[in-house]
Amino acid sequence: MIHSEGTLEFRHSEARGSSRLYRQAWAPDGGTRGIVLLIHGLGEHSSRYGHVASSLTERGFALQALDHYGHGKSDGHGGHVPRFSVFLDGVAALLDDVKKTSDGAPLFLVGHSMGGLIAARFLMSRQNEFRAAALSGPAFKSDEAPPAFVLWLNRLISALLPTLPMIALDATLVSRDPDVVKAYLGDPLVHHGKLTSRLIAEMSTTMDDTLARAGDVTVPLLTMHGDADKLTSPAGSEEFHANAGSADKTLKMYPGLFHEVFNEPERDAVLADLGNWLEARL
Repeated sequence: MIHSEGTLEFRHSEARGSSRLYRQAWAPDGGTRGIVLLIHGLGEHSSRYGHVASSLTERGFALQALDHYGHGKSDGHGGHVPRFSVFLDGVAALLDDVKKTSDGAPLFLVGHSMGGLIAARFLMSRQNEFRAAALSGPAFKSDEAPPAFVLWLNRLISALLPTLPMIALDATLVSRDPDVVKAYLGDPLVHHGKLTSRLIAEMSTTMDDTLARAGDVTVPLLTMHGDADKLTSPAGSEEFHANAGSADKTLKMYPGLFHEVFNEPERDAVLADLGNWLEARL
């Protein structure tokens, strides 16, 4: 496996002009059969997916990933985004750059958690450029979501005080593997603070809108979710899968698994499921 890293410039009016996103790539030692754009989740960063890259490069896939605006080694305010579209523009910049050197290799989109939400939303405008897409624990719903009145109040706060810290994620819910939780808590590139009112409001609106438009997604689709996930709701994945317009769609529910199915004790089996599904669509 060959690894490289660098930066990607992108522009967005809500991100105050040009910003730098950290990006990295993993390539197989032999020929490239396909290219996966890997979209990480809320508060984390792309370097947590080295084992996913290792698994897929062994099958001949190259991986391209970035740290979202406000995440990891990229520019931005941790735990905050001015508009959800900033995340989409980052993925668009990565895709446009990858296509310059793809040499016609089929492209795949894989997103985890908020990255799954970003991926689903991105497909609604550019799915014709991908062979297939896979979503892991996508953030379409949350069982811990506050009542509607509280969300309305947060939207008001977001308009007045967009960077006001509101809530933090519970790190103990990412995995049943204590070593994963320990590494997550000790990772200086993970955002351990609270999320701002604007980020919460933007995510809430995007989650509702994306679920309502599930039928717009027609690309071959794999949705993976641990049924013991308390950070994003398995019911959201079930609803999106049921309503997706894809003729080729697969829902994989993993009994007892927490949020990060790629980081659970059963990770080898989960990664094999992902690799087999992608290979079948080459």
